[in-house]
Amino acid sequence: MLIVAAVDVSAGSGAGFLPLVALGPAFAGLIGGWPRTAVVGALALALCTALGLYDEAFHGRRGYTALASVAGVTAAGWVAAVMRQRREAEFASMRSIAEVAQRVLLRPVPRRAGHLHTALSYTSAVAEARIGGDLYEVVATPAGVRVIVGDVQGKGLAAVETAAVVLGAFREAAYEETELTGVGARVERAADRVLRGEKFVTALIAEISPERGAMFLNYGHPPPMAVRVDGAVEFPEPDQYALPLGLGIHMSEGPRPFHVAFGPGDQLLLYTDGVTEARNHERTFYPLGERAHLLRDPDPEAALSALHHDLTEYAEGPPQDDAAMLLLRYRQEGTGSEDRAVAR
Repeated sequence: MLIVAAVDVSAGSGAGFLPLVALGPAFAGLIGGWPRTAVVGALALALCTALGLYDEAFHGRRGYTALASVAGVTAAGWVAAVMRQRREAEFASMRSIAEVAQRVLLRPVPRRAGHLHTALSYTSAVAEARIGGDLYEVVATPAGVRVIVGDVQGKGLAAVETAAVVLGAFREAAYEETELTGVGARVERAADRVLRGEKFVTALIAEISPERGAMFLNYGHPPPMAVRVDGAVEFPEPDQYALPLGLGIHMSEGPRPFHVAFGPGDQLLLYTDGVTEARNHERTFYPLGERAHLLRDPDPEAALSALHHDLTEYAEGPPQDDAAMLLLRYRQEGTGSEDRAVAR
């Protein structure tokens, strides 16, 4: 409005810039609240009146037409600001409810579970969303720490609904079933009830104990990355992959459990294909095995944060797919800097 006033004064009364004062309340209605719009509108009317008197525009209809324009734009901006603020309040309420539902579905993993330190990194491909089609859970049971990491085909609300069913079945079965194969069978039955057509869920279910190491059931999911205490990196795979959840219950046997050695100083990284399928500008896949050295930090969360930062830089932007990473470390109570880092 000050710019319009300066141009009007310098150009003279014949230039016809007076109605442009209405730009003030117009922009205020777009970006401000209704009180601000009303104040700016009042200032615009005062400025328009002063300029009209200066230009002697009230001798004819031009000055009154400019005042009417400013008043009309102010009224329209005020109504728009009121409606926008109501919509924003409704959106904020819906978002808070959605965030509560998201926290119930994908709860934060415990930083300590049995003999393990855990850390999680999760990025949704959907803007402004905290969850998507990837799923994870860590529970400590008498049989050991049981873990699931999975990836639902597709995105959006349908994928979230499927993830809720799979997670609900796993959380119940993890405590009730004595064998890991029983856990997998119950999760598979639950997935088969809700998945139709060609929908499926890839999943990796694990049971980790100090005595037996790590046992895995792989339902068509990327293999875990094992980082040994000496820095060696392995991607243990089953002898034969099973079909993903929702595809194999009526066509083949379930996956056979396979053992992975897991002792003091070792780390396991469970992830979804959003990590390994991230590409750089040359369309080259992310070399996860070559980045295992980023997990050396004594603090598991700091180590996983470094890996996540490297993945983001490699992909040069937000992920095109949901990306979840779950880091599991063998915990030795009372020794090492790792316990002190977790304590902090």
